Amino acid sequence: MENRIGKSYTARKALFAKGLREGRLTVQEIEKALPAGTLTAAERWLLYYSLRAAQVEIIDEVTGQVDHGFMSDQPSAPAEH
Repeated sequence: MENRIGKSYTARKALFAKGLREGRLTVQEIEKALPAGTLTAAERWLLYYSLRAAQVEIIDEVTGQVDHGFMSDQPSAPAEH
């Protein structure tokens, strides 16, 4: 178990360093570094949340869309009358 935690920690640390340095990461490179089963759902959510909080753009290579997390679902401000 320690080995799994160590690899996960190292991968997350490397992702954060790259994200902070370049200002962006792709969903695909995050998922490649931390494949399914590496993190719990809560840990994965916290990783994405923390990257966004550090102002790292998370971009889907396939669609080119920026992942804004929950913020992308917020309605726009009401129009003035």
